Amino acid sequence: MDCSSREPPPKALIRSDMWFPDGNIVLIADCAAFKVHRGQLERHSDVFHDLFSIPQPPDETLVDGCPWVELYDRPSDLYHLLIALYDGLYFVNDVAVDFALVSSVLRLSTKYFIEHLRKRCIARLARDWPTSLAEWDRREDDLTHTLGYYGPLKILPHPILIIQLALELNLDAFLPSAFYDLSRYSPSKVFAGTRGPPPIFSTEGDPRGQRVRLSDKYLCQTFVGRECAQTYIHTFLEVELRTRSSPSAYCLNAGRSNAVHCSESFYSIHLNTLRSVGGIAAGRDADPLYTLLQALEMMERTDFSDGVSECGLKLCPMCKADFTEIVKKARLDVWELIPEWFGLRGQTSVEGMD
Repeated sequence: MDCSSREPPPKALIRSDMWFPDGNIVLIADCAAFKVHRGQLERHSDVFHDLFSIPQPPDETLVDGCPWVELYDRPSDLYHLLIALYDGLYFVNDVAVDFALVSSVLRLSTKYFIEHLRKRCIARLARDWPTSLAEWDRREDDLTHTLGYYGPLKILPHPILIIQLALELNLDAFLPSAFYDLSRYSPSKVFAGTRGPPPIFSTEGDPRGQRVRLSDKYLCQTFVGRECAQTYIHTFLEVELRTRSSPSAYCLNAGRSNAVHCSESFYSIHLNTLRSVGGIAAGRDADPLYTLLQALEMMERTDFSDGVSECGLKLCPMCKADFTEIVKKARLDVWELIPEWFGLRGQTSVEGMD
C-alpha cells in the first residue's frame, strides 16, 4: 500500500455503533466507519499490528482526529468481528439466527489470523454439520419435535449458505453433511437457492439479504448425489427385504410351522418402508439414513394388524439381530459413500458459487 499517494477517505461515511470517543484509529469498509482502539486489535492480530505500523504520509487527512485505514471487507463482517473482539463471542440463538455472526467472524478471523475466534466459530458449525454418523444422528434427534415433526429450517441456516462458506474458506469437512442435507430438498427448492443474512448497513444491497444460488457445477453434484442416495436405498430394499430368500441363516422358526412369521414380517417392513416414500411425510425426502432407521424401528412397532387386532411383527430374536446388524452396516456404508456420491473426494476448490 502506497500511503504517500492514496486517495482521501470517502466523504459520506456512515458512523457505525462501534465508534468510541477515545478511539485512536478509524477503520473504513466501503462507506462504513469504525472508530476503535489500535491496541485492542493489535493484541489479537499480528496482521492488524503490521497494518497499523505502515508509516502514514505527513499531510494525511484525519478522520475525527484519527488516522484511518481502509479495509476491503464487507462492513457487516467487520462490525461482527469488532463486536466479538470487544464484547466476546456468544451464541445465544439458534444458528439460523446467529449465522450472520458466525459466518462474519469466521471469515475475518481466518483472514486476520485471530485463531481463538476462528476455533469457536468452527466448533459451533461442527455441532450442526458433523463429520461422524453418531453426531449426525444426534443432530437429527435434536431437530425432531417430540410429536415427530422434523423442522430444521427454523433452527439451522440453509445448507447452501454452509456450502458457500465452506467453499470460500476451504472448510471441506462441512461439505458432505451440507450437500447431503441439501439433497433432501425438492429439486425446485435446490435450484431456487436462498437468501443470505440481511446486511447491517444500507449500502450493502438488498436489505432482505443477497440471493445465493449454486452454480451449475454444484447443482449437478447435488442432483447426482441425490440419485445415488435413492439408488442405494432401492437396492437395499430389493436385496435385503423383497428378494430375501430366507429370513436368517440362524432363524429360530426355520423348519417349523410358524416359519412363515419371519418372512411375512420382512415383507411388512419392505411394504411399509415403501409406503413412507423415503421420509417425505416426515420432511426427509431422499434420505437413506432416515429410511434405514425407519426400517429398523419397524421391528419394535406394535401398530401392525393381523386382521383381528393391532400387534407387533413376529420376528424371531435371531432374525431381529441379523437384520439390525445389516441395517447398522448399511447406514455406516451410506455415511462413508456420501463424499463420493456428491463428488467431494479431494474437494479443495473455492469456485462454484454465483
